[in-house]
Amino acid sequence: MSSQTLALDDLAKPLRALRLLAMDFGHLVAPDVTVSTIYPDRLELTFHSGLNDFEVWRQALGICPDTVVYLEQNLGRTRVLTASAEFAGTVLELTGYGDVDTPAPTAAGGAG
Repeated sequence: MSSQTLALDDLAKPLRALRLLAMDFGHLVAPDVTVSTIYPDRLELTFHSGLNDFEVWRQALGICPDTVVYLEQNLGRTRVLTASAEFAGTVLELTGYGDVDTPAPTAAGGAG
């Protein structure tokens, strides 16, 4: 990776993609948005309030459900969905976080 300092213009692709998303999908719930000089051709949209918002955006963007990756973190207590697609000349990455439903505790020794 180059140590060269980037100009704001070097982030034009993900910023343009963000502008188009705001115009076309402004009615959808707002994600956390990341544009970084580390990955200047990437726009990241992150959803921390469950997986439903991730799914709505995935469908709106036409990202195939077969490309979604499922992971768990935090000792299996957090579900993570990730997907990426090309959008307006940049890599668009979606990430959603949601709690794993925990079963109700059962009495020791089983049914009685």
